[in-house]
Amino acid sequence: MNNRIKKMVVVCLVSGVLMNQGKAAVVDTVATYSTAMKKTIRAVVIVPDNYTTATELPVVYLLHGYGGNYADWVTKAKGFEKLADLYNMIIVCPDGNNSWYWNSPADPQYQYETYVADELVKWVDQKYKTIKDRRGRAITGLSMGGHGALYLAFRHQDIFGAAGSMSGGVDIRPFPNNWEMAARLGKYADKPELWEKNTVINMLHLLTPNTLSLLIDCGTEDFFFKVNENLHQQLLFRNIPHDYITRPGAHNWPYWNNAIQYQLLYMNNYFKSAKK
Repeated sequence: MNNRIKKMVVVCLVSGVLMNQGKAAVVDTVATYSTAMKKTIRAVVIVPDNYTTATELPVVYLLHGYGGNYADWVTKAKGFEKLADLYNMIIVCPDGNNSWYWNSPADPQYQYETYVADELVKWVDQKYKTIKDRRGRAITGLSMGGHGALYLAFRHQDIFGAAGSMSGGVDIRPFPNNWEMAARLGKYADKPELWEKNTVINMLHLLTPNTLSLLIDCGTEDFFFKVNENLHQQLLFRNIPHDYITRPGAHNWPYWNNAIQYQLLYMNNYFKSAKK
């Protein structure tokens, strides 16, 4: 056997080993039901390759942004699902229907706080092999979903132990005419109290240091950068431990494809520490 053929055999053997060791997370679209809104809502559920032999797994709820839907993450951030294998976790991507993940006082068809933080969590815990308490649950999202993740985690610290935000709309007040928020809360000029109460930046009084693990990430060219920087400063002022990442980047999928790597690493580290 000449040297060239030997090299080809070695390459083939190595490739075969890598292929056998490769993992493939399973991505499913599921139909869930919201009693609060009396309708079926779709979600994407990603389970790791070894799910069938697993016992209890942690879950990350991953929220989409305004104008998106439950399929955004698997269609626009293709390949990120491999992180479910890397970190041995379940990832759930619910549909938020431009709700900002509030229970809308103006429209009974938009009760998405109840749906995500209560109905969906119970459904996932019933259908999948999950760690059924806050030590095994985290929530994060982008843009509208970044707001939603912090909003829901702040208000439901008995459900979620960690929360993150990527380019999140963490203060809605500078944007009174944008993204259908007035349709959910009423116009800012008419219902200022609802806007003040339902913006993340005004909810920090709900936090006690070291009770909720937090990771906030926003690009310096993002139109939400200033409100994220302000949130960071307010958390520092209140001595609330958190991780804060900022780097060059705008409000787009190239940024979020990068950001999700940090978010899921952070959540994995939280899950490991919560076991101790």
